[in-house]
Amino acid sequence: MVRIGVTGHMDLTADTAELVSQALRSRLREVDGGVVGVSCVARGADSLFAEAVLDVGGSLEVVLPSRDYRASKVKADHVEQFDALVAKADRVRVMDFDHAGREAYVAANEAVLSSIDELVAVWDGQPSAGAGGTADVVEEARSRGLPVLVIWPEGAARE
Repeated sequence: MVRIGVTGHMDLTADTAELVSQALRSRLREVDGGVVGVSCVARGADSLFAEAVLDVGGSLEVVLPSRDYRASKVKADHVEQFDALVAKADRVRVMDFDHAGREAYVAANEAVLSSIDELVAVWDGQPSAGAGGTADVVEEARSRGLPVLVIWPEGAARE
């Protein structure tokens, strides 16, 4: 089993989400011997990746940044998808933080990076807005020698 983690943007347009989903499924179908997907199942790239992992018959591991993540950060229009993905996960790991915030996100990213063989980044190539953003996770993965596959299909856009 190949362990693949994800990082990426939350604010994808609807058209971009479809393009990204297709690209993720295509990549995951190429994996020999099956895949374990590791995701924080945030809105956007993380959840699209988690769905693609399940769609290709892989197993899902979820890393939640804090004990209050669902209550404090998951918006009403994402709750159904979030809950469904968490319910389908083979493993759910909750970081040792009561409250979601930058420190909890950095810890969750570290948990993902330290448990994978490859990182998929749904990333437009721009710098992060703050610590723990997509660009930072990509940079950290590369510094560790992890293979990084950047997915940003032609015509992709953020909201």
